[in-house]
Amino acid sequence: MRHLKKYFGYFLLGILLMGIVSAILYEKDHPIKTLAVHSSLEDEYVYPIGLPAGIYLKTSGVMVIDTVSVEDEQGKMVHPTKKEIQSGDYITKMNDITVGNKAKLLYLIEKNQGKPLTLSVISKKGMKTVEVCPVKNREGKYQIGLWIRDDMQSIGTISFLTGNDRFFSLGHGICDVDTGKLLSSNEGFLYEADIWGIKKGKAGAPGGLCGSIDYSENKKVGAITLNTSCGVWGKITSDKIRAMKTERLKVRYGKDVQKGKAQIKLIFNGKVQYYDIEIVHIDPDLEEKNMVIKITDKKLLKETNGIVQGMSGCPIIQNNCLVGVVTHVMVQEPNYGYGIIIDKITQ
Repeated sequence: MRHLKKYFGYFLLGILLMGIVSAILYEKDHPIKTLAVHSSLEDEYVYPIGLPAGIYLKTSGVMVIDTVSVEDEQGKMVHPTKKEIQSGDYITKMNDITVGNKAKLLYLIEKNQGKPLTLSVISKKGMKTVEVCPVKNREGKYQIGLWIRDDMQSIGTISFLTGNDRFFSLGHGICDVDTGKLLSSNEGFLYEADIWGIKKGKAGAPGGLCGSIDYSENKKVGAITLNTSCGVWGKITSDKIRAMKTERLKVRYGKDVQKGKAQIKLIFNGKVQYYDIEIVHIDPDLEEKNMVIKITDKKLLKETNGIVQGMSGCPIIQNNCLVGVVTHVMVQEPNYGYGIIIDKITQ
């Protein structure tokens, strides 16, 4: 019986060794393929749009623009936050009550009637709480010495849609106009925009698309899901916008983009327009503004003098491929501007 067990053990060991050898030989001839998560649109096709739209970004709390001293009832200057709150911080709660906008925060401060309050703050270093004693001024109003702002609205151009109706827009992040810092957001929407005119640009004074945004629910065409330094991403919810997927272009990356003739696409007054441009310079190593473009189309120069605000996001097309989007105008030379290559805007 003992010998039988011994031989049975050898038999199992032999089967195991044969299995290992077989697996090694199989893997040698059939390498295991692993799925890699790429952050690019390589070998993908997209649908260039070029439609101006209203962009509404709801900030994650109330953004602090600056901190200041305030005058109390006796005329003495007091700094309530004692520099514990910095420009660019976000206030998310007051006394454990969520504050999503400036109006609510100001209401709660006044309702608190000068009692010490606790602010929940998101800073570069993370979450923190700050104790603040509001100051009553000569008008009987309570202040905490902060300049604050919430939400951001603007007009930008929808660059392109993907096959599953995700959209990209702008080519640059949505930043606060005073601090220049990227806005932190937990929600945003895309709306139809009524563009009724153009203010021509000139040296030192960039022009712009003149229009209005209807924030009615039935004018909402998409949801913004991400605000990055290179633009905003989201999901289109409107059949009207989906119907604009009329041309499907291959994406071409910076290393394959050439200096020379190209076009930008812009939908204006309901008409799809293609305007001639020249790609003057390309530097794929730069994270932003890595393409310099020049407007050469006489019709566009007559209408706008070049690139104007609101055109950020216009798709740049070369040799029937999407190669980038417009981002900024050169303020001193409005017929020149910057673009960003596709490599840098994919997520």
